[in-house]
Amino acid sequence: MPKAKLTKQVIETLPHPEKGQVFYVDKTLPGFYLIVGKQSKTFAVQKDMQGKSVRYTIGRYGHFTPEEARKVAKEKLYLMSTGVNPLEKEREEQAQKITLQTVLEQFLETRRNLKDRTRSDYTYITGKYLADWLARPVEDITKEQVLEKHGRLGRESGPTTANKVLRVFRALYNFAKATYGLQSENPVSYLSHVKAWYKESRRRTYIKPSDLKEWWNGVHDLDNDTYRDFFLVLLFTGLRRGEAAKIAWTDINFAERTLRIPDTKNGDPLVLPICDYLFEMFEQRRARYGNYKYVFPGSGIHGYLAEPKKGIYKVIRNSGVEFTCHDLRRTFITIAESLDIGSYALKRMLNHRVTDVTGGYIIVGVERLRAPMQQIERYILDKVNGKEDILRIRTNTGHS
Repeated sequence: MPKAKLTKQVIETLPHPEKGQVFYVDKTLPGFYLIVGKQSKTFAVQKDMQGKSVRYTIGRYGHFTPEEARKVAKEKLYLMSTGVNPLEKEREEQAQKITLQTVLEQFLETRRNLKDRTRSDYTYITGKYLADWLARPVEDITKEQVLEKHGRLGRESGPTTANKVLRVFRALYNFAKATYGLQSENPVSYLSHVKAWYKESRRRTYIKPSDLKEWWNGVHDLDNDTYRDFFLVLLFTGLRRGEAAKIAWTDINFAERTLRIPDTKNGDPLVLPICDYLFEMFEQRRARYGNYKYVFPGSGIHGYLAEPKKGIYKVIRNSGVEFTCHDLRRTFITIAESLDIGSYALKRMLNHRVTDVTGGYIIVGVERLRAPMQQIERYILDKVNGKEDILRIRTNTGHS
């Protein structure tokens, strides 16, 4: 490796190689280098640290004078002599300046496969509950501040919201650690260490068999047939609200009597058989709304029924039966279990992944689901005396 006194006069005379790079060692400052390439000349320092060679690039000649580069070189070589890697030091200093807002934006940009609902949740939660943290360096947020915010949100907005907000922050902090090399422990871990998470009781509400007929009548009293049919699809299929709302006509195969849900919570497409009652309903809706993209059209920007609360309130008022859209999914599951439908078939209908070894060898096709789906349909129709409804042509065609 050639040596040279790295002055302006000398550097100007050093030739560019036709290929590769030539390293020139400064005669007066060991560890100070000039790297000459085909088109550039770059100042750097290099030193062995813990058995590994660490190189720190100072910058190009022209951007730095030899005097400026030499000054930086002395500073970095001193740090290296004390065991401090200047590259790691600069990364840590940069990480300390990264704000929560920057982390959020980078998170949403990097995680391209996030569902629209998840993106909206992160944006909404940080904007509403973490607004006072957005402009702060994320590494400055302490475990004490996390504990205080969690407790205050629990008192003001409820335990479920408090837990959800801090879970979002935990995910963003972990992303920042992986992306920017934050060295400190995630402050949300403190909630686990001191057992401060609020205990959340899982909702177990569903429509009881004794209430099913009143609910059914309340649904059929609706003037809006889109609300009505939407609730019935949830009951007869166990689909999640968002999955059912986005059903497009292209998702229904009328020849094979199947319904495909391409965008599900776990990312696995779901194909379900369509039994008699729903098949007739879909045929009637196609005659009325087949010119729309979605089976359940809505007036909002998405084009589908995004918010059914208005219909829910009317059914509750008509029937006296309290319920949510997810209660209909739990009702479907409860009916299936009462009919002793096999666990693998039920998991496939609900699009739950099978995690045990035996289940991994069992392939449950759409036709294997038709008989259990028909069992559930018959049970519901029997409970509501709905055999007449299979043949009835519904005349409530109002849509609002």
